[in-house]
Amino acid sequence: MSNLRVFVACVAIWGTTWLAIKFQLGVVAPEASVAYRFLLASLLLYAYCRARGLSLRFTGRVHAWIALQGLLMFGASYVSVYYAEQHLASGLVAVGYSASPLLGMLGQRFFFRTPMTARVAIGSLLGICGIALVFAPEIAEVGAAAPPVLGVAWTLLSVCLSMLGSLAAHRNHDAGIPVWQNMTLGMLYGAAFAAVLNLALGHSFAFDATPSYVLSLLYLAVCGSVLAFAGYLTLIGRIGAARASYVGVMVPIIALAISALFEGFHWQLLTWAGMALALAGNVLVLGNASRRR
Repeated sequence: MSNLRVFVACVAIWGTTWLAIKFQLGVVAPEASVAYRFLLASLLLYAYCRARGLSLRFTGRVHAWIALQGLLMFGASYVSVYYAEQHLASGLVAVGYSASPLLGMLGQRFFFRTPMTARVAIGSLLGICGIALVFAPEIAEVGAAAPPVLGVAWTLLSVCLSMLGSLAAHRNHDAGIPVWQNMTLGMLYGAAFAAVLNLALGHSFAFDATPSYVLSLLYLAVCGSVLAFAGYLTLIGRIGAARASYVGVMVPIIALAISALFEGFHWQLLTWAGMALALAGNVLVLGNASRRR
């Protein structure tokens, strides 16, 4: 698939997972839900690797790097997301991820000495400003007098952890670790981290057998974890962590459409203006990589 098709698929899937996470909250502890999600995803990927004859044997050093990526990208960051959605609307948590391109560029610059071009910087700023315009009316409704501090804090933490996980994934790709085996083991390590954290916090491994929980779990595991992350890690390898992180800028637009359908969000002039800015920023950021290839 082309970079554009992979990018669109990731945005479409992850744009709908924010609402799906809402159906995971309640009976089951967030850590347990994250453990169930990525354990199921890892088992599906393991079956795929076995069917294709892909070896999962690696040295201890390689396992350590995969474990670091899994802990950050699939474990700790998603536990933070689930906690954030206990205090904020799903769309507002998605807004926090609009900062991921800027953080990704800073991380690339700091850890890998990657040059930060003016085109990429301007494109990311346009995207972030666009997303801010899109969600400005919803943010205003929260009320400045009583901001949901806990939700904002969890969102910021999840974004930072996800950015670090993306940088670890970029390093693992450069080291030649195959994508499918990396995802299989990374999600297994992420699930193990969430399970250990669940035990450490004294939470039970309860399971909610209601259709809403089971169906959302399957969607998050198969589509939101296996398919979307396969595309995302492919983008990291092709265009770098900073540009791949721009998925996080476009995802809130899909979350906004879902919010309009299921949460009564009303489209306004700022909505259309923000979408235009975000799309323009997307063209600027991804345009260079597409032309080079």
